[in-house]
Amino acid sequence: MKLVNFCNRIIEYSFYALFFAVPLAFWKDTSELFELNKMWLTWAIAIIIAAAWIIKMILQKKFSFRRTPLDIPIALFLLSQIISTIFSLDQHVSFWGYYSRFNGGLLSTFTYILLYYAFLSNFQTDAVEIVKKSLFLSLISGLIVALWGLPSHFGYDPTCLIFRGSFDVSCWTPDFMPTVRIFSTLGQPDWLAAYLAILIPIGIAYFVKEIKKNWLLVACYLLLVTLFYLDLLFTRARSGFIGIWVALILFAIVYFVKEIRDKRQEISRNWLLVPCCLLLVTFFVGTPVNQLKIFTLEGITQQIQKIQTPKTPAKSAPASTPVESVSGNITDSGNIRFLVWAGAINAWKSSPIFGTGVETFAFDYYKYKPVGQNLTSEWKLLYNKAHNEYLNYLATTGLFGLGAYLSMIITFFVLCIRYYVKSIKEKIHNTNYLTLNTGLFASYVSILVTNFFGFSVVITNIYLFMLPAFVLVLTDMVKPKLSAQSTNSSAGIETSIWQWTPLFFVLLACFWLLATLFRFWNADIAYALGYNLDQINEYQQTSYLSLHKAVELRGDEPAFKDELAINDAVIASSLIAQKNQDNQEQAISSASTLKQEAIDTSNEVVSEYPNNALFWKTRARVFIYLSQIDSQYLTRAVDAIEKASLLAPNDANIWYYLGVLYGQSGNVDQGISALEKTILLKPDYKDAHYALGSSYRIAALDKSGKVVVDENLNKKALAQMQYILKNIDPKDADALKSLSSWAK
Repeated sequence: MKLVNFCNRIIEYSFYALFFAVPLAFWKDTSELFELNKMWLTWAIAIIIAAAWIIKMILQKKFSFRRTPLDIPIALFLLSQIISTIFSLDQHVSFWGYYSRFNGGLLSTFTYILLYYAFLSNFQTDAVEIVKKSLFLSLISGLIVALWGLPSHFGYDPTCLIFRGSFDVSCWTPDFMPTVRIFSTLGQPDWLAAYLAILIPIGIAYFVKEIKKNWLLVACYLLLVTLFYLDLLFTRARSGFIGIWVALILFAIVYFVKEIRDKRQEISRNWLLVPCCLLLVTFFVGTPVNQLKIFTLEGITQQIQKIQTPKTPAKSAPASTPVESVSGNITDSGNIRFLVWAGAINAWKSSPIFGTGVETFAFDYYKYKPVGQNLTSEWKLLYNKAHNEYLNYLATTGLFGLGAYLSMIITFFVLCIRYYVKSIKEKIHNTNYLTLNTGLFASYVSILVTNFFGFSVVITNIYLFMLPAFVLVLTDMVKPKLSAQSTNSSAGIETSIWQWTPLFFVLLACFWLLATLFRFWNADIAYALGYNLDQINEYQQTSYLSLHKAVELRGDEPAFKDELAINDAVIASSLIAQKNQDNQEQAISSASTLKQEAIDTSNEVVSEYPNNALFWKTRARVFIYLSQIDSQYLTRAVDAIEKASLLAPNDANIWYYLGVLYGQSGNVDQGISALEKTILLKPDYKDAHYALGSSYRIAALDKSGKVVVDENLNKKALAQMQYILKNIDPKDADALKSLSSWAK
């Protein structure tokens, strides 16, 4: 039947698009340039595949769903995600995923599972060829990604050429420089490294396959693998570096055991070209693992220089000292990870069975954030992932979720081990796919390693589910159904009106879902424009209209409403501040409307999502701005930040603002208590020490400004300023000025 074949083609080419286009997808106008667009594209492709699959089943008048060895673990994993979503702290976030990420939400998990079963259920005798084409397109896409990112290491980024028309790195902030760590079209160095670590073993498998067959292809694959590895080194990602070498060691062990068994030492020697080439690149380029630098050219050079350079006094140190002092203020990422992991374990203890909800780690971490986080260079950052995929599942989906996730991994491991043992034991020489399967298994292991030091993103999760599907096809663990009845049953069947009716509704649903995705994508573009304008204090008409457009296009997204509330409040306060008498009456009327809209929008957000500390912080900002119109709103700002402090009891920044707001509202004693709590959480918080000293001083003065109320408080005030000068900044102008004026 032509329609069935057409559906098969749609499914096949949709998978090709998935592996080729998703790694390349990004867009400059969205709120998140990379991950958001990759997830949106994946959803669109999945909708098309699902529609074609359902239409195919309707035409064939049979339910087409292939059973696989991973069915039970996958079913348990999906069930764990559903239960965790039902009992989640925030069901919206659990369903969609954390905004700007989306990967990891229930909808994305369902999508990956759908892709897994759609691939295994829709291809018959041509499944192996489709696997090979998909892998080949993956390598081609990876080649483009690698070539796209490589020039940025040298200061020439194609992305900036597209964004701003300048072939340099000027479109990126100083903290996000590809000259330091490249990220290409993946958006983050660790994500690029994880992606390349997946592709390198696949490239090596093709290299091994072509040995003694086609030396031109052998050379091409060797160059491709080397390029991938070079880019991986330029990411400076320790997780990717460790992940790829663990994968390569595993590949080598399995391959050599098989070759020794088959007595093919010559091929084994040829295979050594790859690790030798990669080690040579590592020697000249360097490694992100500091402990291994002594084995690189850079490390050896430094050791020689230390031996040859005579010892000199510290004051005559070379010009590298300023760099060292700057880097000394940046906390090592490993130390930060340990703190985040500790927060994840604390969060898990609060809900050990089903967790706090899929993708709710941001809420978990605010509530169970270790105090030590306040002493790091990233103390103000919000972590929406545990930076360890396994702890992330543990905290958000509990023991059930992590257990189900691990069961998928362990089951796949057992299947692969059985396959290799059988192949080696029985000397199975159907090794066309044994090497390729080894590469796929090594790629899978690389994901597990990089996920241990980080977290999954769209492309890594796609491969996490699709690599097992490829292996099941290549190992014949899922065999095609080839009965005469099944292959020919649809040839002479005509499509009836009872089939055309559901076909119409499937197509209608498909187009509606795609249109909804497109509308949501446009909503995000409008939100991004409004948000970015707000960040540079351009709160006027363009940002206001853009945020309203975002809410109109997608009214169920609280992130849009949260930003709209603060935008309304800022514009309302600025209208009242205007002194133009000609428009004063109109300004007051507009301000009143905006004020009420800000309050109503904020009320709606915090009532529907009461466990999100970010929304309570925004609400406090809303009422701080509105207090410029009417001072009574300052009390409501205090109420909001008090709620935020309950949700984030160890966040020094929230306690600081609570102390300041208490003071502004006339509650000096409460302000002092909050600020004292702040410096306990973060002893090096200069602003908190200054605010606490000022609060002590105010409490010590009478109405005439004399220190008659409490001399001890005045001493405490002086002590805070002296602490700043002694321990934080000896040249702090505000502290010096306060000490000078208070001494009079």
